[in-house]
Amino acid sequence: MNTLFLTCFLLGLALSLLTAFTGLGRLHIGHFHLGTHAPATSHLPFFNGFTLPAFLCWFGGAGYLLLNYSAILTPIVLLIAAAAGLLGAGMFYALLAKVLIPAERVLTPEDTHMPGVLARVSDEIRAENGIGEILYSQTGARRSAAARSETGLPIPRGTEVVVLRYHRGVAYVSPLPELGHELPHNLHN
Repeated sequence: MNTLFLTCFLLGLALSLLTAFTGLGRLHIGHFHLGTHAPATSHLPFFNGFTLPAFLCWFGGAGYLLLNYSAILTPIVLLIAAAAGLLGAGMFYALLAKVLIPAERVLTPEDTHMPGVLARVSDEIRAENGIGEILYSQTGARRSAAARSETGLPIPRGTEVVVLRYHRGVAYVSPLPELGHELPHNLHN
């Protein structure tokens, strides 16, 4: 029994770490789905790729400790360990269903569309294909990107710019005053 409990604990711990750091909880193997891609409004199954490793970890840990450090009989240890596994999986399920999944949303290409984004130069953009850096807000987060001047002229730090195009990780920008009446209508707000 010690081997069973220890194996469950170590396997559950390893899988929990893998799912936490790699997203393995959303693994699809043929028609068998571990995890969920469902939006917050749909039903989240209790046993999924995230809660199953938590169950194994709690079941194995509680069973091993009870078997070795208590005078409880083995069948009762199995029942208590199963209850502990369900409790651990239940706590993780509650965290998923109430906190993590409702805050999750699928990004659309429009959410990360760069042309038209207003930004501020944080690191001077030098002349003739020199690269600087811009800071901007997108999807509720502050971000930065490498930037070049669209005209090839230098752009000093602190200048407000608009992204005209984005290619291979570099934003091509122009200062706002240079654009004047050519600004897209949605940027005049």
